[in-house]
Amino acid sequence: MSDKTQVKQKRLPSTAWKKGQTGNPAGCPTGSRHKVTLAVQELLDGEAEALTRKCIEEAKGGNLVALKLCLERLCPVPKDRPVRIELPPMSSPADLPAVTGAVLEAVARGDLTPSEAQALGGLIEAHRRGVETAELEQRIAKLEQTKGA
Repeated sequence: MSDKTQVKQKRLPSTAWKKGQTGNPAGCPTGSRHKVTLAVQELLDGEAEALTRKCIEEAKGGNLVALKLCLERLCPVPKDRPVRIELPPMSSPADLPAVTGAVLEAVARGDLTPSEAQALGGLIEAHRRGVETAELEQRIAKLEQTKGA
């Protein structure tokens, strides 16, 4: 046999995990923390007040990063706000144009932001589907009663 000839060796079956199988199907215990997180928390124990005071002093001294950090803690960016808008009742899908028209008018007046209107539109659509489904169910029940009679 020459040096140029390569012999293919058959691979032995692997003892690795099968696809989709993990070593611990139950996963980590609830509330468990990574070793690094635990080490950092241990280092910071008892230092929170001093570190906060230092950050405030730095912010007062003109450190913009420290100032931003302090302001974000004092006045966090709001995620959502309650939306107060008068909407006409929507008891059937035929009422949908009046409801969406009211939402569009609120956006035009500046009472709602476009993103708030979009979120509200999703709620209106879900309500419309529910009303429509209930109406269809009633109509089918009526048809079944008349057909069965």
